[in-house]
Amino acid sequence: MRLRLIATVVVLALLALPPAARATDGYFSLGFGMKAKGMGGASTALAQDGFGGANNPATMAFVGNRFDIGVDVFMPHRSASRTGGAAFGLDGSAESGSTQFLVPEIGLNHMLGPNLALGVSVYGNGGMNTDYPGGQLPSPGACGPGTPPSGFNPQSGPYNLLCGNGALGVNMSQAMVAPTLAWQFAPGQAIGIAPVFAYQTFEIVGLQAFAGLSTSPSDLTNNGFDTSTGWGARLGYYGTFGEKFSLGATYATKVGMSKFTKYQGLFAEGGKFDIPENWSVGIAFKPTPQWVIAADYEEIYYSKVPSVGNPSSLILNCAGGDPTACLGGSHGAGFGWQDVTVWKLGVQVALDEAWTVRFGYNRSDNPILPQDVTINILAPGVVQNHFTAGATWSLDPHNELTTAVSYVQNNSVTGASLFNSFLGAYGVTANMSETIQMKQYSVGFAYAHKF
Repeated sequence: MRLRLIATVVVLALLALPPAARATDGYFSLGFGMKAKGMGGASTALAQDGFGGANNPATMAFVGNRFDIGVDVFMPHRSASRTGGAAFGLDGSAESGSTQFLVPEIGLNHMLGPNLALGVSVYGNGGMNTDYPGGQLPSPGACGPGTPPSGFNPQSGPYNLLCGNGALGVNMSQAMVAPTLAWQFAPGQAIGIAPVFAYQTFEIVGLQAFAGLSTSPSDLTNNGFDTSTGWGARLGYYGTFGEKFSLGATYATKVGMSKFTKYQGLFAEGGKFDIPENWSVGIAFKPTPQWVIAADYEEIYYSKVPSVGNPSSLILNCAGGDPTACLGGSHGAGFGWQDVTVWKLGVQVALDEAWTVRFGYNRSDNPILPQDVTINILAPGVVQNHFTAGATWSLDPHNELTTAVSYVQNNSVTGASLFNSFLGAYGVTANMSETIQMKQYSVGFAYAHKF
């Protein structure tokens, strides 16, 4: 019956998971499962719940028969501004209007024998979202209509911050389904594998001014939601060494995704938006039976996905006559995101048989450099410092409730505007700068049943 339940969970998850955008460690979640979230995401060397397919597949050999279901209320606050362009009618600022998202997650594990586990983890991997109202920039102005430098957009205004018409924003989300198989090949030592199926949704609006820099202007913006799917895998190792130490390591391949055909004039390689490879190692130390101290080190390779990592300045090569550098081109301009290193530190304390509390800190590199600020008005994933806490209440030996909260400190990046170069191509000197900033909050709840 549990095997049928696993299959049912997979099918229902594919049908019912709503789009849910987030951005923490770049655009990846800081952790999966409320217990991990309460510890700053530290989970590679811990076996605590049914989310091994997202954290470390090998841990599923040690969590027993259980079902976990939870939801995270994710609350980001994003804003962007431009200064130094008053003479051109390009100064303006805006705040993103979408500030609440529900991110569900499901975990299920079934022990096929004392040393073999089969399970599934369903989770929202990450995403980007902004929703700026239009009308920040006046008409007439440098946005248009007219021929540059007197106009970047042939349509009348007023305009949004990127000289487009109407609202400006992007909504990208990633839902993952990861069946897991874990084998304890020796006492306290296990390996695991989780094939990963990924489902992406994407929409962008307000980018009309960049139509002349796209390989396919009709497939650039305002085409509604598009979807793509793909496959990858996560591998893991988990081992205990005595009663006080455990180690873990996991590697996730790049997930090769099908193209967003409605946006083949936006993303490099004709609409490709793969999910980058990443890996992590972790250690957990139990100085007493009540205390656990855990730390993870993670690397995420955003730069290896062209649509994410290609420099946004390539768009200037497009303006100079290189079609491969245009939006959607084989070497097209991207968001310029750098690889990031993430440190995760968590502490867990069992107060008594019923209550366990957690605290954590997560420090991520900022993937966005000043020279790529303009295009990242759409995706200001610049936060770095995450502070978390959580608790589990064991109702009885078979049922428990867990909560986790996070505060993500405000961070900003300021850089020279790409519009300086656009104007400079026509002999006009400009010295505009742009600032993007972001902060976040979240609160999550989960229920678990142990069979």
